[in-house]
Amino acid sequence: MAGQEDPVQREIHQDWANREYIEVITSSIKKIADFLNSFDMSCRSRLATLNEKLTALERRIEYIEARVSMSEKPREARQGLCRENVRFHLLLK
Repeated sequence: MAGQEDPVQREIHQDWANREYIEVITSSIKKIADFLNSFDMSCRSRLATLNEKLTALERRIEYIEARVSMSEKPREARQGLCRENVRFHLLLK
C-alpha cells in the first residue's frame, strides 16, 4: 500500500489544491479591483483638470468675442486678439 494513497489523504490533497486555486483567483480579483479603482481616480483627476482648462478657455473666448463686438476700430480689435491669442496658447500648455 505504499504506492497508493489513503482516500482521506487524497481528499486532503485535493482540498489543499482547491484552496490554493481559490487563493490565486481571489488575489487576482483583488489586484484587478485595485487597478480599476486606481484608474478611476486617475481618470477623474485628469478630467477635472481638463474641465478647469476648458472652462477657462470658454471664459477667454467669451471675453474675446465681447471685446471684438464692442470694438469700434478694427485695428485695435486685431491687436487685442493677437495678445489674447498668445495668452490662449499659453493656457493650453
